[in-house]
Amino acid sequence: MKSYKNLKLLFITISILLLPICSSSSFQESEVIESLVNRLTTKKPSPSEQESAARGVLRRLLPAHLSSFEFEVITKDACGGNSCFQISNYKNSSRNSAEIMIKGTTAVEITSGLYWYLKYMCGAHISWEKTGGAQLASVPKPGSLPPVRNEGVMIQRPVPWNYYQNVVTSSYSYVWWDWERWEKEIDWMALQGVNLPLAFTGQESIWQKVFAEFNITKGDLNDFFGGPAFLAWARMGNLHRWGGPLTENWLSEQLKLQKQILSRMVELGMTPVLPSFSGNVPAALKEIFPKANISRLGDWNTVDGDTRWCCTYLLDPSDPLFIEIGEAFIKQQIKEYGDITDIYSCDTFNENTPPTSDPAYISSLGSAVYTTMSKVNKDAVWLMQGWLFYTDSSFWQPPQMKALLHSVPFGKMIVLDLFADVKPIWKSSSQFYNTPYIWCMLHNFGGNIEMYGVLDAVASGPIDARTSNNSTMIGVGMCMEGIEQNPVVYELMSEMAFRNDSVQLEEWLTTYSRRRYGKSVNEVESAWKILHRTIYNCTDGIANHNKDYIVKFPDWDPSVNNQLEIIQRRKFTGVQQKMRFFIHETMSFLPQPHLWYNNRDSITALKLFIDAGNELAEIPTYRYDLVDLTRQSLSKLANEVYLSAINAFQDKDAKALSFHSLKFLQLIKDIDKLLASDDNFLLGTWLESAKKLSSNADEKKQYEWNARTQVTMWYDNTKSVQSKLHDYGNKFWSGLLEAYYLPRASMYFTRLSKSLEENEEFKLEEWRKEWIAYSNKWQKSVEIYPLKAQGDALAIAKELYHKYFI
Repeated sequence: MKSYKNLKLLFITISILLLPICSSSSFQESEVIESLVNRLTTKKPSPSEQESAARGVLRRLLPAHLSSFEFEVITKDACGGNSCFQISNYKNSSRNSAEIMIKGTTAVEITSGLYWYLKYMCGAHISWEKTGGAQLASVPKPGSLPPVRNEGVMIQRPVPWNYYQNVVTSSYSYVWWDWERWEKEIDWMALQGVNLPLAFTGQESIWQKVFAEFNITKGDLNDFFGGPAFLAWARMGNLHRWGGPLTENWLSEQLKLQKQILSRMVELGMTPVLPSFSGNVPAALKEIFPKANISRLGDWNTVDGDTRWCCTYLLDPSDPLFIEIGEAFIKQQIKEYGDITDIYSCDTFNENTPPTSDPAYISSLGSAVYTTMSKVNKDAVWLMQGWLFYTDSSFWQPPQMKALLHSVPFGKMIVLDLFADVKPIWKSSSQFYNTPYIWCMLHNFGGNIEMYGVLDAVASGPIDARTSNNSTMIGVGMCMEGIEQNPVVYELMSEMAFRNDSVQLEEWLTTYSRRRYGKSVNEVESAWKILHRTIYNCTDGIANHNKDYIVKFPDWDPSVNNQLEIIQRRKFTGVQQKMRFFIHETMSFLPQPHLWYNNRDSITALKLFIDAGNELAEIPTYRYDLVDLTRQSLSKLANEVYLSAINAFQDKDAKALSFHSLKFLQLIKDIDKLLASDDNFLLGTWLESAKKLSSNADEKKQYEWNARTQVTMWYDNTKSVQSKLHDYGNKFWSGLLEAYYLPRASMYFTRLSKSLEENEEFKLEEWRKEWIAYSNKWQKSVEIYPLKAQGDALAIAKELYHKYFI
């Protein structure tokens, strides 16, 4: 504990400094939003139930400290009219009394206060298990907890809501979770202050019951529901049937799981966001109701418009049947779950363009969507992702946006400014034309594993939005497509739910480093300063999706490219933004990995991390970050090596081609070995979690195919044309590199070498047929991959650093 004396003083100072900042707020809730918040408060459990739920979080986190804390739910009047938590010393002189009192307006506020105390008074850190887990060794033993200075700390929420999840997170990250994993996630949400989580699990079972009322059979739904790993896109009407059908075991177990999830969320004082009807219907409905206004949507990313899974059916909102089905769905949810929320999520045209841009039609659509909610729940509020305003901005011009946003009464719609960390829509839409919105960080696409972030935007963006003129911002949110990566980004974003002013990142990152590793180590603190201004300072405005050549191998023929002299003069390390844009425009057929920093800087940070190994090697959070940073540096090097190989092919230099291609393949092997040294980067755990949910051999086979397909080919293909979404869900996982990415690259380079040997053009289609056949075979295979790490992460990182960077 001696090493924490100075650190503890720093945490105490931070808490005191935060007191005047967070005890007042310039944000004034509108009457309608305040009314919504107050109404939802009436749906929450009693104070004693919430206090018990908060103690449950503490019991699972720090069981030995259960008697060290006292919790109490208080009213907003005690917090100046806003939601807040208060941390103070427990005033009781008895020998075995609690040491710290934490009060909050809900259980979520109490658990947020608990984590705030553990962070800034005890130097603790909590992240997902797959990003290193919790560092709690710095928390003193019971009876020795550090006291709070002066009158304590009160932290108010500057905005009511802290939203969590993306509609596709359920498929990219949660799909194979059981209750044990969900319980940990809900605890994490509670500690991070999440009070408005999306709750989409198990809805197919509800739909089965609803559609039965309209004479849709279980057999009809086999063609409607997607497979487990593709449910998010079936729900949005992007596809149908792909990866299915769903078994009765899946439907019943997921509904049971959803009830457990909702029960725990409600106990903690959270407001779950439930799904509602968007118009997406089974094909059979058109036959049963031939007069219904049902249209077929266009193709969404199939190779050749295969109607087995493309071109879903949309029931027009003007049709009376639309209201009937939507009303039945809300009623069935209330019957199953109880009256637990007023907020419902619906995204009618997420990556699907409406059939007409007529504002009157769009307004009628919005009105009908809301009516399906409000007919059952008169207080219903529609929560909608604002993603369509970014991805289809040419369609959603001001008249169309206004028509949709104003199709419901004011305060009855909340928009998620989904990509506000990079492309904030609130700035260009007059604050969503006076519609309440939540400032969201999207951050991750496809559940990719890549170190990336825009920390400066996260630290200041929500503040700028909230304090802007005529602001309609009512919350902050995290809307990543996949979780369990880049823990620093999510730690900071979670704090913004309780911050009134921008964060001073240099100071914050220093304390973050000390908390995450449990001690102050100069090397890693210096490394984090480098990472802040490089990897975590992406300001080029490009949506980050990992296209590193290892995990998204280019599908192109270098024989026909006459632009390669551009590449020959290009260095991946230190490339200027304008040069990258130029090459992207000139060589659009060659996918360009996103590089927004100088890789030499990340290598410098890596050296500092390695140098800190003697002090930190046994700490899981350090090992995770070390492996991740080593992987990142090597994957960027591999991009450069790939281009060198292509240059050699263009120069007809067989010897150089062999050298660079072998180096690229060796990098894949070495990165796989590195990833195998940490439990958090293993393909085996993903596949095993899928198989674990099965109840028989057929389900086991189906679930494993779903799991394998999502992270590789993703969607349909022909014998010679790969899926348009291939590698979208790519992962840097040990097992996946060696068994999938390595053979694909090897096939390609072997054919390049053969082209030079035989003085022939590269046979692109033959290579495609070869690797696509391999991919489809791998998706159906059942090889077992390790579930436990092998090797010494620090030793391997040192070895690879000396091998490639010295």
